[in-house]
Amino acid sequence: MFASIAMLAGEAPAFFAEVAAVIVIGAVIAFAAFRIGLVPIVGFLLAGVLIGPYGLGLIRDPAVVDAAAEVGVVLLLFTIGIEFSIEKLGRIRRLIFVGGGLQVALATLLTLGVLALFGVPWKVGLYTGFLIALSSTAIVLKLLADRNATSAAHGQTALGVLIFQDLAVVAMVLVVPMMGPESTGTATSVVWALTKAALIIVAVLLFARRDMPRILEAVARTCSPEIFLLTIIAICFGTAYLTSLAGVSLSLGAFLAGLVVSESPFSEHALGEILPLQILFSATFFISVGMLLDLRFVAGNLPLVLGFILLVLVIKTLTTGAATAALRPGPAVVATSTLMLAQVGEFSFVLEKVGRDVGLHPAGLAGSGSQAFIAATVLLMVATPALSAGGGALGRRLERHSGTASPAEPDDEPVGPSYEDAENHVIVAGYGHAARRLTRALNGSGIPFVVTTLSPAGAVEAESAGHAVLRGDASRQRTLLHAGMARARVLIIADDDPAMAERIAAVARTVNPAAAIVVRTRYESEVHALHEVGADRVITEELESILQLFTEVLRTYRLDPAEIDAREEAMRRGDYAGLRSEGPVPGDRLAACAIDARVPRPPAGAGTGKAFAHTARSAETPEMRRQGGGIDTEALVDLQPDPAAACTHLTTIRSVTPSARGCEACLRTGDRWVHLRICMTCGHVGCCDTSPNRHATA
Repeated sequence: MFASIAMLAGEAPAFFAEVAAVIVIGAVIAFAAFRIGLVPIVGFLLAGVLIGPYGLGLIRDPAVVDAAAEVGVVLLLFTIGIEFSIEKLGRIRRLIFVGGGLQVALATLLTLGVLALFGVPWKVGLYTGFLIALSSTAIVLKLLADRNATSAAHGQTALGVLIFQDLAVVAMVLVVPMMGPESTGTATSVVWALTKAALIIVAVLLFARRDMPRILEAVARTCSPEIFLLTIIAICFGTAYLTSLAGVSLSLGAFLAGLVVSESPFSEHALGEILPLQILFSATFFISVGMLLDLRFVAGNLPLVLGFILLVLVIKTLTTGAATAALRPGPAVVATSTLMLAQVGEFSFVLEKVGRDVGLHPAGLAGSGSQAFIAATVLLMVATPALSAGGGALGRRLERHSGTASPAEPDDEPVGPSYEDAENHVIVAGYGHAARRLTRALNGSGIPFVVTTLSPAGAVEAESAGHAVLRGDASRQRTLLHAGMARARVLIIADDDPAMAERIAAVARTVNPAAAIVVRTRYESEVHALHEVGADRVITEELESILQLFTEVLRTYRLDPAEIDAREEAMRRGDYAGLRSEGPVPGDRLAACAIDARVPRPPAGAGTGKAFAHTARSAETPEMRRQGGGIDTEALVDLQPDPAAACTHLTTIRSVTPSARGCEACLRTGDRWVHLRICMTCGHVGCCDTSPNRHATA
């Protein structure tokens, strides 16, 4: 159908109809899966089932989809490599190498032993063990992120196991091609392949430590997203291709390329740039896997499929439970982690395809084994959210029964500081002149904050000032998540570029609908668009400067500070609607007495409290004191202070005329005053502390 439409149009190339079918139907089904509570990966798998040769048959040339799927695998492993920085591996090394190592080894060996009882050759048993040992990194981490449980005890345990599994894939991809029926590989060749891979890894890591940070910094200094993205893709594809020339798989090369980038301060920036492409091509990979599922086979071989599912569940439950229990995290963590990892992972699809190419089939069942494995994998992925919830409920029941509580973290392994775990903090997007001043104010007030910036120089400057800094593009969802946007109190966008500010605000609003988003911009014409994408408050330099001018006018008419503040807020209301409209700005008119008040305004300055008291007394005549009439408001008050006095304001004292015949506050309430004081800046007359925070007092 799609191909016929394309041909009638006479414009689209032959392959475009199938590409459109993959993307459009994949997006629709992934959205539908999300609405019913399934993760998008499951939707991609179901989309492949629907449009594949065993479904509606919309894809007639699988080669196009397979090519895109290969790119998806490369990009998936590349992003995994970026996330697996050497530093991150070191922080949870016990969870990785003890928990993960035990799980992979036990699952592989148990599968090998079970299949050996049925006469399955050891190579096929080992290959099947590799497939079953792996869990879905994408699905499990998505579930943990959605539940804010990545840093919980069971989340960290699951993460450690998954990291080792993904690292083990590197060795498995090397070993599986040598295990096929027609392979001439021997133990010596396997050892040599692993040794060669180790040498390549060492060489790549040395390059990563020494040269990659300088290269990426030079590229980042161009401030060109296009050049930066092309450089990242070049590193990924170039490293993968060069390692393939040395006999190492493209998958391993892509993973190494990710590790190379992970050692640079710009790894998060790189990940944010590459992630959209990775999502697109990885979705194509999962769709291509779904296309392999034959629904008629499932219906005709249901006992075999259910048997495969049961085999996977039993082996994964026993081995993962034993591996996590060895870490002594508590029954709740063991139960939750075990059932959360009970499915088969996306990298098993990669291995299954590698094995199929050399004549290997799961459990040695030829074509039926591959179809049973694919069907069991898809169904277990769909069931993962329910299995995870069941594991949590079981863990809580065991915890109550045993009367023990699980520790907050497994053993004493530190996870290290993570911005994703921060809460009630401020995120400052950009580090320009405004952001620099703002961070100084935040720092002085003790308010926690994180700075995100793409500028290498700005990042170094912020770090040298002791600020928490994340190098990355704040318009990327991943960067905001890594900065802790999900739990942040406020996001400040101090970027002068309105287009960038709109992108950041739009993405941030989807990450945290409750956070306050405050944007600084220059012109009032940009306010509406920023509010449309999710900004709560837009500080406009153009209108704010006008408001500050008006505020200064109000101060000269001696309005009460609370009234001035109220007028300011009224004018800011509705995005400065009063200033942006034609005609007079609505508001209460000033009283006539305020307008008619004669208020001398000498140049800025202030005197000491003793000087105020002395000056006020000198202006009050004996006759006025006897009559209670007050001081002479027509007389000019002049003060000659002692030049040797310690006050730092002496040079700013000027002659003033008293604003009233006595204390202004006392006159309003009908009270008598004592110890009159006069401000040598503006002539305000008060007594004691009747006007705090406005005029200096003794």
